[in-house]
Amino acid sequence: MPHDVPQVFVAECRALGAKVTLVDGLITDCGRVAAEGVRQFGCFDVSTLKEPYRLEGKKTMGYELAEQMGWSLPDVIIYPTGGGTGLIGMWKAFDEMRELGWIGPELPRMVTVQSEGCAPIVKAFHEGREFAEPWQGAKTVADGLRVPAAVGDFLILRTLRESDGTAIAVSDQEMIEAMMLIGRTQGIFACPEGAATLVAFRRLQSQGWIGDEETVVLLNTGSGLKYAHLWV
Repeated sequence: MPHDVPQVFVAECRALGAKVTLVDGLITDCGRVAAEGVRQFGCFDVSTLKEPYRLEGKKTMGYELAEQMGWSLPDVIIYPTGGGTGLIGMWKAFDEMRELGWIGPELPRMVTVQSEGCAPIVKAFHEGREFAEPWQGAKTVADGLRVPAAVGDFLILRTLRESDGTAIAVSDQEMIEAMMLIGRTQGIFACPEGAATLVAFRRLQSQGWIGDEETVVLLNTGSGLKYAHLWV
């Protein structure tokens, strides 16, 4: 993992038995180091979209969402997007459930949220591109969004367009303020990635892209405890 990730990330991995290698670079640089380990030592590559199991696991978010909402889906789903497996996985689940007849033909509009300091998918979406160019100088307080190049960029962009969705970038300051708002009003200590979805929701609603009567689901992907350094 990158050498400048919060120390609690490193501590958790070591506590669970991992040998942690800190890399001077971003997550894409870590991916290259991991790939070399696969070639050199025959390791099993668990990098994003390099194996099937993670996507199938992420897919269960879509099943759980449908089940908990009585087998109807929301109008909009807003998801913080780094590598994008959650977004891709949910869309796969919805397609499968529709084929099985568990849900109707109407699917949610999917929304990608990224940081203004690292927004390759947002840029590619609004430029009408099939693939996203690597983001230069990626920087954000939300480590899960600091992904300058996603392996599944074309799958993310395809999902957004197939669903009539959109992509939006928010600032770090907006994320931190939203973390505080969620905590103060909902009793949830959300991570900045999750808080980014609230920023996106409020902006899209103010623009009229989300209607007042529409049902919207915001996905929080982690605990704010991992970002305690932002508060001390």
